[in-house]
Amino acid sequence: MPSFAEYGALFTAAFLSATLFPFQSEAVLFAMLLSDRYSEWLLIAVASVGNTLGSVVNWFLGRFLAHFEGRRWFPVKREQMKKAEGWYHRYGRWTLFLSWMPVIGDPLTLVAGVLREPLPVFILLVAVAKTARYLTVGALSLGWM
Repeated sequence: MPSFAEYGALFTAAFLSATLFPFQSEAVLFAMLLSDRYSEWLLIAVASVGNTLGSVVNWFLGRFLAHFEGRRWFPVKREQMKKAEGWYHRYGRWTLFLSWMPVIGDPLTLVAGVLREPLPVFILLVAVAKTARYLTVGALSLGWM
């Protein structure tokens, strides 16, 4: 019987991978799905919620810490911010459907905060994108596709 701590570890991995810190949650989910010890749908739900909440942290960083952008400790380089801002200005909130992507996804969620995207809309779009990613990982690892 799986423990709460194991699901918590997946949540933490998914949360951290959505923040601006480099982390890999797909591998953790993939391994847990292959083990047959866990509920597949619960794993996907836990990873999706953790990853979405990690992106909410980025939104808050963008919303309230953007004036620290030039500092050496700030986790996003100016070039990344400019690129993400360009995408966001060009395509609007729909770019948040790309929040699942490596490299550009996290800066997009930060830019959404900087540009004051309403939080409920942000959460809805990001949750759809993140859940779709984890459903795809589940489908690939379990042979659903």
